[in-house]
Amino acid sequence: MATARNPAALVRPLVTPEGVDLRVKLADAGTRASAFLLDVMIIVVAAVVVSLVAIFGLGGLGAQQAEPLFIVWLIFIFLLRNVYFIAFEAGRRAATPGKRMIGIRVASRSGAGLTLDQVIARNLMREIEVFLPLSIMAARGGAGVADTLSTIFGLVWALLFSLFPLFNRDRLRIGDLLAGTWVVEAPKVALVEDLSLRKEPVATRFQFSAAQLDAYGIAELHKLEEVLRRDDYFAMKAVAETIGRKIGARIEPIDSKAFLTAYYGELRAHLERKLLLGNRKADKYAR
Repeated sequence: MATARNPAALVRPLVTPEGVDLRVKLADAGTRASAFLLDVMIIVVAAVVVSLVAIFGLGGLGAQQAEPLFIVWLIFIFLLRNVYFIAFEAGRRAATPGKRMIGIRVASRSGAGLTLDQVIARNLMREIEVFLPLSIMAARGGAGVADTLSTIFGLVWALLFSLFPLFNRDRLRIGDLLAGTWVVEAPKVALVEDLSLRKEPVATRFQFSAAQLDAYGIAELHKLEEVLRRDDYFAMKAVAETIGRKIGARIEPIDSKAFLTAYYGELRAHLERKLLLGNRKADKYAR
């Protein structure tokens, strides 16, 4: 597959209503199929457990008495498989347990939040795409009226819809096309250390005036964070000397890391306070 050789081909812009481009990576067809099979296994296990409980609990009923309960059971299975997908995808994580295990989620292609209407639309279409033909085949087989032609038709129907994501560049199901959704990768990200919480004993010696903190803005704050995370002695020494000259402070080379840590923490707090007042200093050139 072309996408397997070139993962970058699955990266798409996802612009939020605020104008932020999140750059998401679409889940490939194999990943989506794996998540779907996991969800089906969970649903089947739940259905088997409920069915066994019902069989043992109602074992004394005759065939005529059990017939209405069989209809209730069919309705329960229909609701189980649909409510399962809709309830989990409408949740905060926008993903079923299968999708969460694989590391993918549903997102709106508009960049806005996923709506309940979209979730319902994409999942009801799955009923038509896969579950309906398979259910009809199973019902006809159970009743002993299955024939070769209807079985082949049902299999071809389910196969065509199942393979549809392979024939479009965004790996969309029919349900995704109608609902305006796509499935994107959502890998678990480990939180990095908050540098402003670092406790450097030497850093307490450094105090900065408002004028010294006004020398830099958000852009320089991000660069300073990169330098601290890289933890390179010579880079920190050079940056500390530059900031020292800018704000009129003399820094010994051995104190570079402590000085930068202290300045980072106070600059960040200073910028956040100004941001609350509606004054956002983008960089050192801003007034």
